Amino acid sequence: MGIINSNKSISNVSDISCQGILNMTIGITASPDIISNPTDIVLILDRSGSMSGQALADMKTAVDTFIDIIAASTDGAPDSIGSGSHIGIVSFSDTATQNTALITSVGDLKSATAALVAGGSTAAFTQATMLLGASTNNKVMVMFTDGETTVGPNPSPFAAVARAQGITIYCIGLIDSGGIDITALNDWATDPNITHVAIAPDSSQLDQLFADLAENLSVPGATNIVINEILNPDFVILDPPMASIGTISQLTPTAFQWTINELGIISTESATVVLSVQHVAATTGLKHVNQSISYSDEEGNVVSFADPTVFVDCTPVFPVDSGPIPVDVPMSGCEDFVEFNAGDLVLGDSGRILDLDINLLNICPNKRVALAVILTELDPLGVAQPRGMKTITVPAHVLPACSDVLVTCIRFILPDDETSTCADRTVRAQFFAHYIDNDFVSCLAPEITR
Repeated sequence: MGIINSNKSISNVSDISCQGILNMTIGITASPDIISNPTDIVLILDRSGSMSGQALADMKTAVDTFIDIIAASTDGAPDSIGSGSHIGIVSFSDTATQNTALITSVGDLKSATAALVAGGSTAAFTQATMLLGASTNNKVMVMFTDGETTVGPNPSPFAAVARAQGITIYCIGLIDSGGIDITALNDWATDPNITHVAIAPDSSQLDQLFADLAENLSVPGATNIVINEILNPDFVILDPPMASIGTISQLTPTAFQWTINELGIISTESATVVLSVQHVAATTGLKHVNQSISYSDEEGNVVSFADPTVFVDCTPVFPVDSGPIPVDVPMSGCEDFVEFNAGDLVLGDSGRILDLDINLLNICPNKRVALAVILTELDPLGVAQPRGMKTITVPAHVLPACSDVLVTCIRFILPDDETSTCADRTVRAQFFAHYIDNDFVSCLAPEITR
């Protein structure tokens, strides 16, 4: 079967701060040749009401593609799956149905798929396990669903029973309807999730996902695997990468080579590498974590990996008004009762405290900015009453390019003015900003000649 799945992902974050750290995982799974190691496959197909229309049609096309690829790769007679392998179909909505036994007829499999009608999962794993129960071949389940389990008991224990019987479970999820539970798919699938779970954003991509899985199930295991990983120069490898199988050679702070002598020669086998990477640049934006990754093996498997991205925020932040100075209260190790006089505290005002933040856009490096804030408040007659003004010098940043600068904690205290503490109030803030530093030079007085 060769490399039946491959993936690359970063830890569950979509953004990090400048100099932030994230974890990355690379995974591959390989299985033996399907001709010399016959495989029985059960397709577990979602036919719930949310699948009606285009999603159901696209799923049927994808399943037909899967069946054709398996049939061609097993050298079967025309319209037949050969070399001792079989495919069966189980479908589910509120209940699960065995639509076929484990059979070899491509025509019968496609007819059963074509007859599926969307209606209204829990029993799906049980039905599929029963279908594979008497099989002496390699056993595979492919679970496809577009939603969450809403009827019956939790399917996870039934999936666990199937995995305990040596059945490899792959899950394909469709996000189209918006209800997919990726956590559940990860729980049902064989580990590692990175190579056994695939998600389609819309049904038009199902054909490719089913085709990729069928092709990967059809080629021999892999030997002399070499994977070369190079990070985006904005990141460096923080800790030595850890491989579950094989050897890691770190070549530079941003690159390593992963070698595996053989994988999936006798039975289905997975390998992963986990590494921590740190952002080291000074620019804000959406970053590709990787610059490139390459794969090779003796069998010529063609392998692709995801290209994860993360948003890095390097915006400088300058708080203007700090909080009150803390008062240290000394306590010795053996004191269980302490009296301490914290001194006097003058009430700042009986009104409200307003904290303002302002994001200054595209500020060039090495230039200070003068910022002014004028605060007014509309009285009951709609007349603007002054509430205060602040002028602030924002320090120059030293990033290599013009960047946004976040100015925080511009603090005003608003008096009550004989209004109720809980009364609605309308406050207006006006902001003015300009560079302090520039290249201005006074004009030189002309020389007077006589």
